[in-house]
Amino acid sequence: MPSLRTEVTEITTGLAMLGLGDLDWALAARPDELVGVDDAGWDRLVAAREAGSHDADFARAWDNGLAFLRSEGALRSRVPARIEWKGPDKLPLPSDVPADLRVDRVYLVSCKYLSKVLHNLAPAGLFDGGLSGPVSKAGDWFAAVAPHELQDFYGAARDELERSGLPGAADLAHLPDRVGDLARGGRELLKSALGRTLPSSVAESYAGLARVVAERSADRWSSSLGDRTEKERLLWRLLRVGGAPYFVLGASSATAPPMRLRIDTAWDWQQEFRLSAFEVWPEPAGQAVVRWQANVVERATGADRTVKGHVEVRWSHGRFSGNPEAKVYLDTPHAAVPGYHPLDVP
Repeated sequence: MPSLRTEVTEITTGLAMLGLGDLDWALAARPDELVGVDDAGWDRLVAAREAGSHDADFARAWDNGLAFLRSEGALRSRVPARIEWKGPDKLPLPSDVPADLRVDRVYLVSCKYLSKVLHNLAPAGLFDGGLSGPVSKAGDWFAAVAPHELQDFYGAARDELERSGLPGAADLAHLPDRVGDLARGGRELLKSALGRTLPSSVAESYAGLARVVAERSADRWSSSLGDRTEKERLLWRLLRVGGAPYFVLGASSATAPPMRLRIDTAWDWQQEFRLSAFEVWPEPAGQAVVRWQANVVERATGADRTVKGHVEVRWSHGRFSGNPEAKVYLDTPHAAVPGYHPLDVP
């Protein structure tokens, strides 16, 4: 089930496109033209509105929906007959368009509020597979690329737990000697005992793990990049440039201006731009980080453009808990990305 903020921003964005004039009146009306929201969903939105806990989210989403309605590059002040909210439903097949709303069965809209994340996936799907398709099994990426460093970190964590008398120390006898033999209960114990800030006695071994994971992840990714054509297609996948045009409405942060973009298709992108270089490298940080950068040339002018991002490789649910995941971030402002075009709003 999506979070309340997700429901507020996505549904309110679509609601504003119907040109109903007033947010509270529109919430009370529950228009039939907005498909996919059940009574319980409407009730949650009304309760959130009355509580005042998501006022900023409501305001941003309402303004973005109105802008889409009025934009010459979108609805051109034509009120749509049907808006479909995808909601929590999973698509039967993977899609290269991250749409949350479909307007009149034509316009695809992705609602992206307070996030710079492009992808969240199993590391093998990026570093080995280049986002070209699902991996057969997520697995433990840390164990695959840095088994000795992972074992060292685990040993240091067990030793710290034994020395410090932290909550859970009495259960040490139930922890196996090898990290690969850890069961779910042991992983939860370590996650809870270590907390968000690592003790100094454990921090060094974790830094070693993060460094090696970053280095070997970057090496794996670099070796799988292929030629310029394959790198260009990887960049399209990273940027969510696909086979159909779509729009992004949202805001990258609470203080950032509204984000209202039209995203090119791969065909459009190739007519306007050419990839000249794509590079990846590890970066020492508090966790395993791999930087990526694409250099792009505008075909019409010969001007150089740069797109930057990074990947954070970390456990999905806290240290030792859940399989590692790769979060792909866009560091370049969205409006400056080749193929991302700001909407004109009167």
